[in-house]
Amino acid sequence: MGKLHLANFLTVLLCFTIADAQVNKGMTYSVECGITTASGEYSPLWLNANKQGLSSINRNNGYLAVGVFRPIDKEKDVTYGYGLELASAYNFTSSFIVQQAYLDLKYHKIGVSIGSKERDGEFVNPCLSSGALTLSGNARPIPQVWAGLPEYVIIPGTSGWLSFRGHIAYGRFTDDNWQKEFAAPLNDRTTNVLYHSKAIYFKVEKVNKYPFRFEFGLQMETEFGGTQYRNGKTLNMPARLKNYLKALFPMPGGKDTPLNEQDNIEGNLLGSWHASLNYRLKGWNLRAYYEHYYEDASMLVMEYPWKDGMVGFEITPPANPIVNGLVYEYVGSKDQSGPIMWDKNSQINEQISARDDYYNHSIYTGWQHWGMGLGNPLFTSPVYNTDGSIVFHNNRIIAHHFGVSGCPTNEMQYRILLSQSSNWGTYKKPFKEIKKNFSALVELTYSPCKLIGLSFTISGAIDRGSLMGDNTGGMLTIRKTGLLTK
Repeated sequence: MGKLHLANFLTVLLCFTIADAQVNKGMTYSVECGITTASGEYSPLWLNANKQGLSSINRNNGYLAVGVFRPIDKEKDVTYGYGLELASAYNFTSSFIVQQAYLDLKYHKIGVSIGSKERDGEFVNPCLSSGALTLSGNARPIPQVWAGLPEYVIIPGTSGWLSFRGHIAYGRFTDDNWQKEFAAPLNDRTTNVLYHSKAIYFKVEKVNKYPFRFEFGLQMETEFGGTQYRNGKTLNMPARLKNYLKALFPMPGGKDTPLNEQDNIEGNLLGSWHASLNYRLKGWNLRAYYEHYYEDASMLVMEYPWKDGMVGFEITPPANPIVNGLVYEYVGSKDQSGPIMWDKNSQINEQISARDDYYNHSIYTGWQHWGMGLGNPLFTSPVYNTDGSIVFHNNRIIAHHFGVSGCPTNEMQYRILLSQSSNWGTYKKPFKEIKKNFSALVELTYSPCKLIGLSFTISGAIDRGSLMGDNTGGMLTIRKTGLLTK
């Protein structure tokens, strides 16, 4: 794993911890070691997906991660928190990883987060879901400045029925060196890419009076700025103040951008509409959720029928030793507004805004970070490509996903994931034949009561089919957490 890297980051982390522990309370630590071995071409999908990018598709890999954290005290009006997590890895995209490094600030209802912080998708169960379509926790965190309302705030005059939350963020992708090493000579790559995110969500609920809760909202993500390298040519996308504003308020590009950016929205705009309905019934919790993914303005509104998206159902039964959570999800992305795209011109004054090509873009390397897709991992990430291209070669899929978990004893818990997908490639480069894939995970975690904070997780997983190939693997994870200060 690189003894020099490991020694350096443990030294830095230890100095930080000793110095900070003198003045802060409620600090926690975590030490985690994971080792994976597999037969086949790759490590199985559910051994490397949705792990915040701290994973590898290589058959044999491992990591050691150490972190210190101080969580936000939600009971206080003015407070702060932070996290620092560093890792040394073997057979990853890099051998030394700054997994998390952030500072959280809270002033009454307003929150600010600065740095790299792990975040999961909206309205999905991060342990049992296949992953949200826009942001799933599949790739490494993007360093950013995030500001908003992390918790719902009641809107005055609604008798407590209606509340909202939301955020605005700006950041930067950090995989420039990886792109340069991964991309084949003269293949496309885009470096120094900037990031923008915004979202608003509403909740309809009368707490302790009615058993239902309805949530809905809109999420928007944008890649902008950056330098594109294509076929030996360089294209510098503008990154001045007005371009930050154009990311905030989507609008066409100026004369300093390519023609297609002037006709459409500047940068790579994408996101999702979300809806979730929750119902409580005699100790049961039933939830249905829907995510509509869009790549441009035509699917942001209903210019074309909404045939793609994710539909999910989650059941949380009354306390029992067999099952404590059950999830089913359907993911469909085969339509993408249709196969034909046409920008109107002087000869034909007609526009067809179809063939959305999910997660891909004509300028940017697509919706990925360090090779891992930022969205749902059932869309094959660029890190799997053998031709050096940083694009999604498979984004037209129909998938069914099941997840179940339980806690048979105070010391044992399990998790099972099952996913089956049919894959068509892309409209531009379709597969000659439909490729099938089945991926499964069985995971058992032992947390001995006498050794508080220590856990051992054994995971077994397989891939079967023509998409990923036949892969069989196992993973052992040992984790220790605890308080540094009382």
